[in-house]
Amino acid sequence: MITLIQMEYAVAVDTYRNFAKAAEKCFVTQPTLSMQLKKMEEELEVILFDRSKQPVIPTEAGKEIIEQARLVLQEAKKIHRLAKEVKNKLSGELRIGIIPTIAPYLLPLFAGHYKQNYPEVHMKVEELITERIEEKLQKDQLDVGILVTPLHNKAIIEQPLYYEEMLIYSNRSNPLIRKPVIQVKDIASPELWLLSDGHCFRSQVINLCDLQELKSDQLPFDYAGGAIDTLIKIIDKEGGFTLIPELAGRELKGERRKQLRHFSDKIPLREVSLVYTRQFAKTKLVKSLAESIQKAVPSFMLDASRGSLVEWR
Repeated sequence: MITLIQMEYAVAVDTYRNFAKAAEKCFVTQPTLSMQLKKMEEELEVILFDRSKQPVIPTEAGKEIIEQARLVLQEAKKIHRLAKEVKNKLSGELRIGIIPTIAPYLLPLFAGHYKQNYPEVHMKVEELITERIEEKLQKDQLDVGILVTPLHNKAIIEQPLYYEEMLIYSNRSNPLIRKPVIQVKDIASPELWLLSDGHCFRSQVINLCDLQELKSDQLPFDYAGGAIDTLIKIIDKEGGFTLIPELAGRELKGERRKQLRHFSDKIPLREVSLVYTRQFAKTKLVKSLAESIQKAVPSFMLDASRGSLVEWR
């Protein structure tokens, strides 16, 4: 009979595509892991992995069996989770993926309070771009993600948390800062700094202003990065302007605060959500996390009707 341990080992090899790495993550020796997988294959009379390839890959039959094994393991985890929930006790590990344009501004607002309220919950946070969060959620390497939605991904459940305005940050000498009225069309300029490809905020700016053909030939250099704080420092030194999310803007102090501007013709918003897969079992943990985040952000940011949602996909 196939065991949960064997399924766990098969899923680990599929996840890490390496027997030694999978054994390390499962806290067993490689011979032990290999022996259990061999027993599983003999029981099923199916070869699960093509061991001639490097990295190792599942066979066609193995792909379906491993996918089902993931579901079985998820259901097995629910038994322990349900027992704890019956006792009204929140505990265990909560693996969170969060995108770089949210992490520096949101985490300090809620993480400490969450730990104080739920001391037996261990939060493990990774800063990742959206595509990696989606991938890790579906491989059960993360429990939840905090990112910008909608994703239009049927495998992912989205729970909106708050809506933050997209603001303009410009150099003190930039003509944009002296305009009494700033419209969306005004920022379709070669002086606009953008984050690198792969960041959803970059895609939102491009979609907001229809910048598909924009060439930033007036900038002193090309910047390929994902840190908004770095962009702000570059703009202060080199000129130009960019768009930043509202929570980032709220952290600006002194003269920098005066370099923020709102659009006059619309209020562009990005929707920040908690996301997870349908197999996710930690329902009370998700609820507690969502409530903590929504208490931590300004209450007006919970209102989607205060502006217009800008999609990025």
